[in-house]
Amino acid sequence: MQDLTVKNISFTTFTLNGYHDLKEWRPILTIPYLLMFIFSSTSNSFLIFLIISQRALHSPMFVLIGLMAAGDLCSSIFIVPNMLLNFLFDWKQISRVGCLIQMFCVHYVGAFQSTLLLWMALDRLFAICKPLSYHKYMQIPNFLKFIIVPVIRNIMLVTVMVSLAGKLKFCMTNEIDHCFCEHMAVVQLACGDISINNLVGLLAAFLIPTVDVVFITISYVIIFASVIKSGKSHAKAMNTCVTHIIVITGTLTFALMAFLAYRTKNYFSPNSRIFISTMYALFPSCFNPIIYGLRTKEIREQFLKFFNHAKVSLQ
Repeated sequence: MQDLTVKNISFTTFTLNGYHDLKEWRPILTIPYLLMFIFSSTSNSFLIFLIISQRALHSPMFVLIGLMAAGDLCSSIFIVPNMLLNFLFDWKQISRVGCLIQMFCVHYVGAFQSTLLLWMALDRLFAICKPLSYHKYMQIPNFLKFIIVPVIRNIMLVTVMVSLAGKLKFCMTNEIDHCFCEHMAVVQLACGDISINNLVGLLAAFLIPTVDVVFITISYVIIFASVIKSGKSHAKAMNTCVTHIIVITGTLTFALMAFLAYRTKNYFSPNSRIFISTMYALFPSCFNPIIYGLRTKEIREQFLKFFNHAKVSLQ
């Protein structure tokens, strides 16, 4: 009778217990995560400001870079502040609704960033392979045809994934061995059957980043084949392609590691899984502004122009 009562009870709050093995050393983690958060917030905010304020950067490619910076900014905001409060003041509690909202935000931003990389690949495809029709393809009405399906796909899959997680009962424990409400970290605590949740998580991983990577790869194969065939240098456009490939490689490497961490537990310690998941959200948000700032000539020039103008104004 007591066991039946326990099974009918579902916790309404969770305890985020990430890095609990470190015990009194946990507050030290505040330093690296705070530094990464400050750098990510500052660099991405400035990149967004630069793209908005400088008319020379008001082209489709830079708008997409600005959207990537916005996604990176949101990714760190959704995760890090709560982590810092956890490490410093031991504020571990999060409501079930709050946990589901954080889960949706984190996973939707991740899906949005994956799709943005696809849009960037399409932008380069049109710019290099169809230069005379580039502006026609990148006009909002025409470009919407390419983005509406991925947007609907992302919303539907993430919504279904989070909704199914919200229907689960958590009757055995409410301690999440993580620093934020990652899907599998929460789902594996459920006391019922989670096979559907696991299947939907795998389906989301296949239909969002995997499908995006396939189309990105096809786009760049066509781009490189077109450049080799035409014999033209396309140095400027190809330099941007290399920048995108570096960003894609870094982002997808951490995404793959974060995905495998909860499905190959014997190879990852709990602290390793947490570290990989947090780096999946934080490393690209610190890495992307540097890569785009250093490797994109137009952004670099506008930054120097802005810096010199600000320097003259202060004198």
